[in-house]
Amino acid sequence: MHTFPMARAASCPFDPPPQLKDLQEEAPLTRVELWDGSTPWLVTRYDEQRTLLQDPRLSSVVTRPGYPSPAPLRPGADSIGFILMDDPEHMRLRRMVTAPFAMKRVAAMRPAVQRIVDSLLDDLLAGPNPVDLVEAFALPVPSLVICELLGVPYADHDLFQAHSRNLVSRSVSPEDRGASFGALNEYLTGLLDKKAAEPAEDVLSGLAARVTAGELTRREAAGMGVLLLIAGHETTANMIALGTAALLEHPDQLALLRSSDDPALVGSAVEELLRYLNITHNGRRRSAVEDIEIAGETIRAGEGVIMANDIGNRDPAIFDNPDDLDLTRAGNRHVAFGFGIHQCLGQPLARLELQVVYSTLYRRIPTLRLAAGLEKIPFKHDGSVYGVYELPVTW
Repeated sequence: MHTFPMARAASCPFDPPPQLKDLQEEAPLTRVELWDGSTPWLVTRYDEQRTLLQDPRLSSVVTRPGYPSPAPLRPGADSIGFILMDDPEHMRLRRMVTAPFAMKRVAAMRPAVQRIVDSLLDDLLAGPNPVDLVEAFALPVPSLVICELLGVPYADHDLFQAHSRNLVSRSVSPEDRGASFGALNEYLTGLLDKKAAEPAEDVLSGLAARVTAGELTRREAAGMGVLLLIAGHETTANMIALGTAALLEHPDQLALLRSSDDPALVGSAVEELLRYLNITHNGRRRSAVEDIEIAGETIRAGEGVIMANDIGNRDPAIFDNPDDLDLTRAGNRHVAFGFGIHQCLGQPLARLELQVVYSTLYRRIPTLRLAAGLEKIPFKHDGSVYGVYELPVTW
């Protein structure tokens, strides 16, 4: 029996672990062993993943029997917003923050995101060369955007970025993860209290108003704030840096993107990079609350299920030449944002940020290249979000 998660091949850091490809070829569902000796089902094929991700008989609550936790549970693991809840409570809370992430509202943010990207690139070009693209650009872009949307002071970015890193790392102890969650929860609670006294046009002010109206508890509002703050910068920052590394290793695709001003191609490039890289590389995790028959197997109530979306996005039954990076790929129905009721709330914002970044960075710096060999780049093999810790670049 294979242990999960599995190691990527050092020579192919952009590809899922080779064992996942083998398992996908063998069967859509198989058993794997986790760090605690439990043996949940691993789902490797696209169709079965989509089917199960929208099945209400699977639960997202980490404290349910059989839930395949990626690491020892930290204190308060069941209180980080709505992502670890089931309906109807999940939908009750999610609806409270849906409007700011709606496509029309997000589209109106494009000029502001463009100004942020241009300003950071001005600073980058005026600064030292080579430079770490993560620190100078990839992390500040989504951090500035989500801070503006939520109403979080960007001056506090060192604090929330450090604690966020702990919360998405498997190598951090449960005690340290719990301490980081507590610190972020306390920080967001303080901000919510300030917003209640002095409201503004931002998401936290809206949550604070709901607390005052009795629609939310302070604990619920703070947990939602923590979730939105972490998800709003960690994932996109990693996609910016990892996507850039992948494009620099595929110069033909980079040249295609850099030479075109077609918004449709930029949009297609974003979707393909999301499919190809799939930074949520430890799978979507659930536990069964009832027996489920699928693909000739029976998932029993109380058993864990992991949807390995990274290999699902490489399923040859769905994607032609799935291991090729093809920015012109049509009909790209990837599951990088998940599927079903827990599909990523912030995907319109992530798409917008990536479109602006990928259409601007390589044009502004046409000679951009890695300042170190790919083998020297520190990839994030130990986290729930895949990416690079540093990306030294020069031009």
